[in-house]
Amino acid sequence: MFQHVFAEMNDMLDEITRHYPVAQGVHKQDLGHKWNLLKHMSDGIIEEWLCFEEKMGILRQNWGSPEESQELEPPDLVMKNDAFVKGQGYYKLLMYPQAMGQFEHVLEQFPNSFLTHAYLGMCHLHMGQHEAADSQFQQVLKGAANKRLRGIIYNALGCIEANRGVRVKAKEYFTMAHHSDPSLPEPLANLEACMHHSGKLQFGNQLSSLI
Repeated sequence: MFQHVFAEMNDMLDEITRHYPVAQGVHKQDLGHKWNLLKHMSDGIIEEWLCFEEKMGILRQNWGSPEESQELEPPDLVMKNDAFVKGQGYYKLLMYPQAMGQFEHVLEQFPNSFLTHAYLGMCHLHMGQHEAADSQFQQVLKGAANKRLRGIIYNALGCIEANRGVRVKAKEYFTMAHHSDPSLPEPLANLEACMHHSGKLQFGNQLSSLI
């Protein structure tokens, strides 16, 4: 439903990016009006969406969620795999290169482990390797059904887009993250930081809560 609207907004933003630096006179004024329109639309959409999510949160609190809980990973992977346990330990100690090595070993045995792809992607993201992180996160989104994990991944993708300067896309990802799991604190904090161009982006802090 929203894809057409965001496509139009992205096209308009691309036009401004291409032409504004060299535009003059009436053309430059027209591009300025389009920029103000985009900013007004973006802020309005986010505010309305957050209001809607607040109402949904009240409904969940009062009646519970109709969604059934979903198992994240086979127990053998999390509880018995030494490489995964070591990787998680390195990750908590902020030793990301060492953690990456362990998680890569896990994927050799469990190539479809969404949680391991998530951890590996976070390691890349912490090291500033955005393309590699994006690749791992897309593997998670292809098949992971756990809504908390998807929320964590959408939030991380929002941080990547914000670092790239694509704030419209970043806001979209942060909103999707909040929609996936409204209990996650990071997406709303990042959305606020993105809207006001201030504050440090937060990601990856909730992974350990999945086990």
